[in-house]
Amino acid sequence: MMPNREQIKGHWNEVKGRLQEHWGQLTDDDLQRAEGSAERLVGVVQQKTGATKNEIEKFLDGLFGQSVSDQASEAVHQYADAAQQAASEAAVYARDHYRRLASQTEDYSAKMVDTVRSRPAESLAIAFGVGVAAGALLFFGSKK
Repeated sequence: MMPNREQIKGHWNEVKGRLQEHWGQLTDDDLQRAEGSAERLVGVVQQKTGATKNEIEKFLDGLFGQSVSDQASEAVHQYADAAQQAASEAAVYARDHYRRLASQTEDYSAKMVDTVRSRPAESLAIAFGVGVAAGALLFFGSKK
């Protein structure tokens, strides 16, 4: 399917450059005569180069097919970059929260050690009470 007028106009500089790259004998003046019309463009290229209409149309189709794939490739790269950035930010967030939690756990452990050292009898009584309660829950819970 040959490109339409809007496609050619929207990508005129690229089309012009690629045509001149492929058919070196085309000048800016030659291509200026055809600007905006696919049919005129094919006619000018045919007249100047001797290429067949089919060959020129295939070349133009390839230009726009490649342009679309280039755009898709660019979009994929942009999404990949955005995903990588989000993953990096998530890793920093997780690392910071892990450090904070580890610090709090360390603080709690240190306080518990201090409490046990300063009040050994009370700590032993609490541990004994918790053990009895857990045993009772397990014993009576298994009877059901």
